[in-house]
Amino acid sequence: MNRAYSIFEVKALDEAARTITGVATTPSPDRVGDIVEPLGVEFKNPLPLLWQHEHDKPVGTVKFDKPTAKGITFTAQLADVQEEGRLRDRIDEAWQSLKAGLVRGVSIGFRPLEYSWMDEGGIRFIKSEVFELSLVTIPANADATINTIKSFDRERLAALGHKSLPVVRAAPAGASATRKKSKPIPKPEEGNDMKTIAQQISAFEATLQEKQARMDELIDKSAEEGTTFDAEQREEYDTLKSEVEAIDKHLDLLRDKQKREAAAAKAVTDDPRGAKSLEVKEGIQVRTKNTEKLEPGIAFARVARVKALAHIEHMDPTQIAKSLYPNDDRLIATLTQKAAVDAANTLNAGWAANLITDGGTPFADFVEYLRPRTLLGQISDRLRRLPFDTPVLIQASTGSAKWVKEGIAKPLTEWSYTKINMKPLKVAAIAAATKEMLMRGSVAVDALIRDELARAVGATIDTTFIDPDAAAVADESPASILNGVAPTTLSTGTDYEAVRCDIATLMNAFIASNNTLQGAFWLMPETLAVQLSQMVNPLGQPAFPGITYQGGTLGGIPVFTSSYVGTDSNGSVLALVKGDEIFLGDEGGIQVSMSDQASLVMDSAPTMNSAGTPVPAQVVSMWQTNSVAFLVERFINWQRRRFVSVAWGYVNYSACA
Repeated sequence: MNRAYSIFEVKALDEAARTITGVATTPSPDRVGDIVEPLGVEFKNPLPLLWQHEHDKPVGTVKFDKPTAKGITFTAQLADVQEEGRLRDRIDEAWQSLKAGLVRGVSIGFRPLEYSWMDEGGIRFIKSEVFELSLVTIPANADATINTIKSFDRERLAALGHKSLPVVRAAPAGASATRKKSKPIPKPEEGNDMKTIAQQISAFEATLQEKQARMDELIDKSAEEGTTFDAEQREEYDTLKSEVEAIDKHLDLLRDKQKREAAAAKAVTDDPRGAKSLEVKEGIQVRTKNTEKLEPGIAFARVARVKALAHIEHMDPTQIAKSLYPNDDRLIATLTQKAAVDAANTLNAGWAANLITDGGTPFADFVEYLRPRTLLGQISDRLRRLPFDTPVLIQASTGSAKWVKEGIAKPLTEWSYTKINMKPLKVAAIAAATKEMLMRGSVAVDALIRDELARAVGATIDTTFIDPDAAAVADESPASILNGVAPTTLSTGTDYEAVRCDIATLMNAFIASNNTLQGAFWLMPETLAVQLSQMVNPLGQPAFPGITYQGGTLGGIPVFTSSYVGTDSNGSVLALVKGDEIFLGDEGGIQVSMSDQASLVMDSAPTMNSAGTPVPAQVVSMWQTNSVAFLVERFINWQRRRFVSVAWGYVNYSACA
């Protein structure tokens, strides 16, 4: 509860009836620099007349007249008590103090309904509800009076039948905050110069902690003194408790609103580059963060593009980033963390930490962009993950149990293990781009860089993963999961009956090797999936309705497709793979570098190696052609657990045969 003091101006005094009339002029400003607008005061006559704001020490009643701009006139009557006692003594003391001029102040106890901050400091209470008028000697310590009045308001409301929580105001902004003169703040949840829900929550949480700390302080003090609360301490504690409850409930409201706003949030589409929006609300400039949501992999392409231009122009990458992407705060932050690019690789023991920070986000983002666009990325969640450089024992042979008669010796069984070590292997790709393209402001440039780098890396990984002829090269590349596994002989038919027979053949081969179909999946080229999706049975219905060119299910088993699954003169590869028996090492490691001085062999299979006998070849100078070369290196490895982890063969189906 707030209070306002003014000097009592007595207009008339009736000794017999103990009534007084006067004007309670509103302070302008009061002792703490606040102003109460008299025309905005609401009240319900009669009101209690209190002694020194003590809610348990009434001395009479008061009636307010219609408010005017100069103040509010009132008529107060002190109670006529004939019986001797404390009540009569208190009323007599009040009356004698008034007549002697010892008490010359009145104070209203009120609840603010609408208020604003003033430029010169203090609060202007535009609308308020008055609950009492007190005869007071203006105290030196206003803070203690505030606590008492707040307590009065809560209990007075309860006495009147109003179940209302106290209005608790979070700490206002500092002197440096932007303010508009007499800015109305009609609702507590809008805060005082608070721009966002998050800021309001933070402010009220801080206020809550302060009040809870004060409650603990009161209890601790009582415990140290070995006494119970006195009336004043009880008043203060009850007030604090009520305010804490009010803040808790208000925080729940704010958090609910925050969730609703988050659920209803929409990206800014007016500016295709996601410019920060600036809106002015009630005189306060509110600057929102960048709302642009980049497509997967674009952040990585922007890093590469900016660093390339910085290298070419010998400029600070952050300056180029601010010029090309002035609203991409994350990109600028990434470039500011200068070690982020070099640290994000598996050759550095601490690289992984960078992938979970803002600085490493573009690199992790590019890895995530690759995964759904590569065959290995689509099935990676179905494989068994292993950390790099960790020795692992895998089972080479299994043991078996036997039934035993009573009294017969139990047989022994044996199994063997092989130790493997998944080392990080590197797949590299180089893509060239002209400087003119890099300098263009079009957002299509970012997508082009991303797509070219992703296509180069993804093609190499997928081809090696599924090509039956891809053998392992020590410390260079892993073997295909099909390499070394003899293809299963399948039918030579081309219709849907042949498909059914071949599916059964591969499944039975799996089961015959003591494999279960749990966790298994099919791999096939997109062209084969198209043929299967178009096949019909004799009734003209789709023979395999669960499959499309993108995959689906075949025989109840998931299907994954890729253009890199082989098709040659023998037919298309159809493979059944036991996912949890394929080990995968993939920690997201990636490096990117660029050069405008290199000379490249424009060939997908260059022979100009630094090791062995170099073979002459024509090269193209990046400097001479005004180009920039991007080198991307991805760290990954895989290994098949057993030969029987896969079953595959060649097929030649046709939906139009």
